[in-house]
Amino acid sequence: MRIAMVAAEFSGDEANDLRRAMATFRNAGTIGKLERRMVDKMIERGYPAEFANNCFNQIRGFGEYGFPESHACSFAHLVYVSAWMKCDFPEVFAAALLNSQPMGFYAPAQLVRDAREHAVEVRPPDVGASGWDCTLEDRPGGRRCALRLGLRLIGGFREEWAKEIVQARGRAPFVSLDDLRRRAALPAAALDKLAEADALGALGLGRRQAGWVASGLAKRASAPLFEAVGLDEEVVGDYRAIRLSLKGHPVSYLRARLDRARALPAARLGDAPHGRQVAVGGVVLVRQRPGSAKGVVFLTVEDETGVANAVVWPKTFERYRAEAMGARMLLIRGRVQRAEGVTHLVAERLEDMSAALDALSGDAPADLRETRHRHPRDVRVIPRSRDFH
Repeated sequence: MRIAMVAAEFSGDEANDLRRAMATFRNAGTIGKLERRMVDKMIERGYPAEFANNCFNQIRGFGEYGFPESHACSFAHLVYVSAWMKCDFPEVFAAALLNSQPMGFYAPAQLVRDAREHAVEVRPPDVGASGWDCTLEDRPGGRRCALRLGLRLIGGFREEWAKEIVQARGRAPFVSLDDLRRRAALPAAALDKLAEADALGALGLGRRQAGWVASGLAKRASAPLFEAVGLDEEVVGDYRAIRLSLKGHPVSYLRARLDRARALPAARLGDAPHGRQVAVGGVVLVRQRPGSAKGVVFLTVEDETGVANAVVWPKTFERYRAEAMGARMLLIRGRVQRAEGVTHLVAERLEDMSAALDALSGDAPADLRETRHRHPRDVRVIPRSRDFH
């Protein structure tokens, strides 16, 4: 591009067009549109025609080979560094990804689950220790640090509130909710969100106690809907406030139903023999339908034990399009396929279990649950999937 700007007097915009043309190396002929402009201008300015053509041919060659090669090198470097960090310092890797949200396929809940599966101690957001970002904390006698979740994960919480908390805490620890409110100059909305996120543990306040202390209201009654299905209200509160929970997973409260459907826990899919017909159920994390996959859809579902990946071939997808694209929780029946150490489920049948998931949170329609078990708040336990199609 520098040669084009100096020898052929390309403007900045023209040089940028040349850069974009090199990036579209697969589109034969794209870069040729600029050939006459550069070669003719160089000849006009006194450069030999052979030299001008050779210059452009080198640019063309770079666009066909060098450009993707340079990107492959940089990507390989990033992959190596990321893999090294995830292997040796998974808490650092998790903190970096969480602090870069929103990004990528996986939401914070899945990043935290994966970190815990790799022996990372994850600590909840707390006004006594958390900043805006997720941070690392020392562990007694341990080489690895613990991962402290940041206040950024609390839905609707503002960064300026977090900064005020950190600044005030640096002068002296908080001793009460009123001390926190006064010294950090927090509005009532900030205190409510901290209480809802169960982030006041340093003050000796649990979620429910903090809620009525912060609002000045009497203690609220327990939620009969959650108790009716055995769902821990603390788990619901965590998902409502920070979209994840260190206390449990909602699908665990549907395990009896999944067992009746003879569904394997996701963690056991890898133990099933190749070709075995099985079922797996879980909340839908990711849907992918790449343009290069010729209509194949890839689904990732999660239960309380881990994640499972399913492949939905075009004919199956057409039959179960509504379930594949719209369900928040799926029961997937199919055959186990294992190749080169990778296990996935080739889907043959999809069943929408969203109503069962919604019943945990009070989202289900009235005819799907008893009226006396309605919950007064509109709570959605699981955030929506991340879809790429």
